[in-house]
Amino acid sequence: MAKMMDKVALRRTLGLPMLVLYGLGVTIGAGIYVLVGEAVGRAGIYAPAAFFLSAVVMGFTAGSFVELSGRVPQAAAEAVYVERAFKRPWLTVVVGMAVLIDAMIAAAAISLGAAGYLGVLVPLAESVLVAGVVVSMATLAAWGIRESVGVAAVMTIVEVLGLMAIVGAGLWADPGMLKDLPEAIPHPTDTLALSGVFAASLLAFFAFIGFDDIVNLVEEAKDPLWALPRAIWITLGLVTLIYVMVSFVAVQAVPLAELAASTAPVSLLFERLTGIGPLWITLIAIMATMNGVVIILIMAARVAYGLAREGRLPGWLGEVSSRTRTPLNATVVVALVVLVMALFAPLHLLAEATSAIMLAIFVMVNLALIWLKLWGDPPPQGGMTVPLFVPVLGVVTCLVLLIGPLVFAA
Repeated sequence: MAKMMDKVALRRTLGLPMLVLYGLGVTIGAGIYVLVGEAVGRAGIYAPAAFFLSAVVMGFTAGSFVELSGRVPQAAAEAVYVERAFKRPWLTVVVGMAVLIDAMIAAAAISLGAAGYLGVLVPLAESVLVAGVVVSMATLAAWGIRESVGVAAVMTIVEVLGLMAIVGAGLWADPGMLKDLPEAIPHPTDTLALSGVFAASLLAFFAFIGFDDIVNLVEEAKDPLWALPRAIWITLGLVTLIYVMVSFVAVQAVPLAELAASTAPVSLLFERLTGIGPLWITLIAIMATMNGVVIILIMAARVAYGLAREGRLPGWLGEVSSRTRTPLNATVVVALVVLVMALFAPLHLLAEATSAIMLAIFVMVNLALIWLKLWGDPPPQGGMTVPLFVPVLGVVTCLVLLIGPLVFAA
């Protein structure tokens, strides 16, 4: 068994453009198409501020991932980063399993979002639609990394263009809209507004989860030391711009209560701005959410594969198919767990659980980089590095976002 696992390796085929498209696909598919209505329901006109706050938190942690991706270029990234820093097998298992569980919860949440958009067009029970989404996307994920990421890249381009069309339509309808952008930032003394922003930011944070998934493709990247850091920064910058502008246009163009109550908020927004029926944007939203599902399934399978290769999960999960060159066993198991979660848990609980778990994981990743820096562990030659204050602020901002809603609620 060990010989077979060593003989068949993952294929290095992904360059910078494909890594960026992968990051955009998993992030956008996981976010704005599903949760903009939920964020508006909590933060109201300040929803753009919630997305921006989440982006700031992500920025410091992204810096830690940038450096760690060069220090420890392995799949199951968060777990092996903690292993490298603290050398505590039990902690590695805890973090690795948290990443894996978090990814599966996220995929389940997006599957529900995809089913919501599909339900606009296909009169079938939600459970049937969810099952169709998970099974079809798992099949695509198992096909092959170049093929599955290639299909995902095409879907990503389409979904980004759909969001840009919404922003463009909003600015065309009201060219003076941008002058109201500062009003989307609450006053520091307005505790009620800040409470809404913090509550929405935990959901908005879910919409940014994705850049970290890029590092789990390190063993399939052509030039990981050069490409991965750049893919992370480009992805985070583009996603932040898109999210802030889409949420701003949304709160300006559609009554807040109506937007918050919609199960297909982006379709509603498109119809309201353009006067055109929502068919095309609904199709794009379906593509975006299904894209998010397939990309997260790809990532989660690599995490399970990486943990198995490190001896932290059963060895058969670390096997790579000689035909598809993908971790087929891991993909099947991950998809089955995702399906069960999607069938039995509501969307908002899945999204909040994903955000809370990932924030805790990010705290550990930032602490790992702090530890490595303080103990003088040298970075790789030519690898991108960040100052010590970056992971320190990563820990602080993640903790603030995690406990902020509780503090302001009290």
